[in-house]
Amino acid sequence: MPDAGTSRRRARTGMAVVVALLVLPFAVGGLAEEGAALGLVTGPLGLLLFGALCEERQPARHSMTRMTARTLTGIRSVDLNRITSVRLQTTFSYGSAYRTFLVRDAHGVRLGISSDAGRRTLRRSLERQPRAGRRSRPKVSRAARACLGDGHPGHLAVHTVLVFLAHVGIVCAYVMAVLELGGIG
Repeated sequence: MPDAGTSRRRARTGMAVVVALLVLPFAVGGLAEEGAALGLVTGPLGLLLFGALCEERQPARHSMTRMTARTLTGIRSVDLNRITSVRLQTTFSYGSAYRTFLVRDAHGVRLGISSDAGRRTLRRSLERQPRAGRRSRPKVSRAARACLGDGHPGHLAVHTVLVFLAHVGIVCAYVMAVLELGGIG
């Protein structure tokens, strides 16, 4: 199992590849139509990889203190006793919303939890966190709390609508920029 530094380094390398895919059409922008065609291929690929870089793949191991899973950038392990933040990432495909919990621990390792077993382990881990005392409680977003069943369901609905609008806006802006770059628009 790799240490936290190796996991963070692999995650940064994966993110650099995604950014390179998104920026590549603008780097070769002098090629006009070729840059636009390249952007229409690398843009969606980069956006798909962005969400999948830290998401758990099977087989994943869950225990009371640690969650370990294979990701696109290698094996990652999160210390469940030292969680610092939990956020909800929502993606859309074919009329469905897919939700992944992005869990970060005190070592800076981030893991995307999407399996039912992982969600149950995360819920139990958050319930075991101290209410007050020396350690501070992890920051859990309102949408993540609502999706775990601990918060107000309205927060999840607001999150879903805002994320959908942001996805549509980002994709439209990227396509417009690439088409403008190629002189097509």
